[in-house]
Amino acid sequence: MLNIIWSGFFIAAFILAIWQSVFEGNTQIWSTLTDASFGAARNAFEITLNLTGMMCLWLGLLKIAEKTGLTRTLAKALQPLFRKIMPDIPSNSPAFGSMVMNIAANILGLDNAATPMGIKAMEQLQAENPHKEKASAAQILFMVINTSSVTLIPITILMYRQQFGSAYSGLVFIPILLATSLSTLVGFLSVAIMEKLPIFNKVVLGYLGIFIGFIAVVALEFANLNNADRVTVASTVSNIALFGMIAGFIGYAFYKQVNVYDTFIEGAKEGFETTVRIIPYMVAMLVGIAVFRASGALDYLLSGCRYIIEFFNGKTDFIPALPTAFLKPLSGSGARAMMIETMQMYGVDSFPAFVSSVIQGSTETTFYVLAIYFGAIRVTKTGSALPCALLADLAGICCAIALSYIFYQG
Repeated sequence: MLNIIWSGFFIAAFILAIWQSVFEGNTQIWSTLTDASFGAARNAFEITLNLTGMMCLWLGLLKIAEKTGLTRTLAKALQPLFRKIMPDIPSNSPAFGSMVMNIAANILGLDNAATPMGIKAMEQLQAENPHKEKASAAQILFMVINTSSVTLIPITILMYRQQFGSAYSGLVFIPILLATSLSTLVGFLSVAIMEKLPIFNKVVLGYLGIFIGFIAVVALEFANLNNADRVTVASTVSNIALFGMIAGFIGYAFYKQVNVYDTFIEGAKEGFETTVRIIPYMVAMLVGIAVFRASGALDYLLSGCRYIIEFFNGKTDFIPALPTAFLKPLSGSGARAMMIETMQMYGVDSFPAFVSSVIQGSTETTFYVLAIYFGAIRVTKTGSALPCALLADLAGICCAIALSYIFYQG
C-alpha cells in the first residue's frame, strides 16, 4: 500500500507536469519539481538532524526509567488491556512501559517526548516479531493509535489563535477533543477488525468506557473555563507535566541509587543510532510529498471537492480549510502553515480558520509517523497500518468539519 501511494505521488506529478508544459506552455514546472525534490531531501535531513537532540534526551531519560523499573510500574495500569489486544506480546515485555509513556505524552500534547518513546516501543515490539520484514498486529495497532493521536491539550493551536488576536481562542478545544477521540476510536476498531483482535470482552470494553468517560469529564471541565483561562491552564499543565516528567525520572533514579549520568548516556547513544537509521525513510517520504504538492495536484483535489459538494447543493464555506486537511496526513509543518495562512487570509475568528484549527488538532501526520516508526525498525511491509490510519484521519477530519458547524460562534 505504501509503495503504491509513494509511487503515485511521482506518477501524478509527472503526468501533471507534462500536461502543463505541453498544453499550458508552463515549462517552468520542471524546474519547480526539481527544486521541490532537492529542497525536500535537504529538509528531511534537517528535520531528522533536529530530532537527534530530542531523541538523545528522551531515550536517555527512558533508559533511566527502565533501569529503575518505573516503566514496568506504569505498564501495570494498562497490562490487562494490552494482554487482550496484543496477545502475542509477552506480559513482561518492556514495550508495554514504553507504549504507556508514549500514549501519556501524546495525551498531554508533548510531541517531542512522544516520538522517541514511540520509536523505542516499536523497537521493543520488533524484538517479539517473528517476521522482521513485516509489521505485526501489535505494531500496526500501536502505530495507528499514534497517528490518530488523542491530545487533551492542543496548546500549540490555542497559542497560535491567541497570537493572532482571536476573541475565542479556546473555543476550538472541545471540538478538537471530540474529533481526535473519534479518530482514535475509529483507528482502534478498524485495526481490531482487520487484524482480528479480540476486543469484544469485558476488559477491553471496560477500558473503552473509562476512556470515553475521561474525555467527557475533561471536555466538561474545560467548557466551564473562559477562553483566556483555557490557554493558561493548558499551557501550565503541559509545562508542569513535561518538566515534572524529567525531574521525576532523575529524582526517582537517584532515590533508587541508579547511576543516573551513565544510564542517561547509554540511552542517549541509542537515540543517536536510531535517528541515523530514520534518514533514508524521511527523505523518501518528504520528497514524494513535495513533488505531489508542487505539481499542483493538491489544487486539483480542492477544485474537485468543491465541484462535487456544489453538485449536491452542499455547504462549501469550509472548503478554504481543506488544504489543512489534505496536508495533515502528509506534512505536519505544511498543515500548520496552511492553518496559519487561513487565519491570515480569512481572519483568525472566521469560519474557515476555525475549521482549519479543529482539523489541525484532530489527527496526526500519518505518513511522517509511519516513515519514522517503521523506518526505525526497517519494516517495509506495513500491512493494514496505512489504510487503517487513513480511515482514522478521514473520520477525524469529517468529524472536525461537522463539529465546527456546531461550535463555531461567528
